[in-house]
Amino acid sequence: MNIEIIAAYAVSACLITGAFFTLVGAIGLLKFNDSMTRLHAPTKVGTIGVGMLLLASIIYGFAFAEAAIHEALIMAFLFVTAPISAIFIAKVNVHRRNCDMPPELPGDELWATLDVPVADRETQEAERA
Repeated sequence: MNIEIIAAYAVSACLITGAFFTLVGAIGLLKFNDSMTRLHAPTKVGTIGVGMLLLASIIYGFAFAEAAIHEALIMAFLFVTAPISAIFIAKVNVHRRNCDMPPELPGDELWATLDVPVADRETQEAERA
């Protein structure tokens, strides 16, 4: 077996795996009921799916064409930004109280995400009223 055949099998495996995970993420996005569970599917499963598709492109580039760094940069950007955007979307849902709230802490402590300045609390209460 030469390197081209091994690369072709690796590219095929990455494409099939990536397509499967992307499909599962899309189905999860459509099937889950609320925004917090719906958030899980595209951020976790979609990242793996797109990452595998980009890995297939990287392997193909090294084996059959000129290698490029573009795919690796896209993958790094995806892996850095997807969790951060998921955290921000989850925090918005918590602040808008669109999901189950975290349990109450003892005393007058607050969860870090709910610890907002007094002026912002007044604004939130005025919006709810």
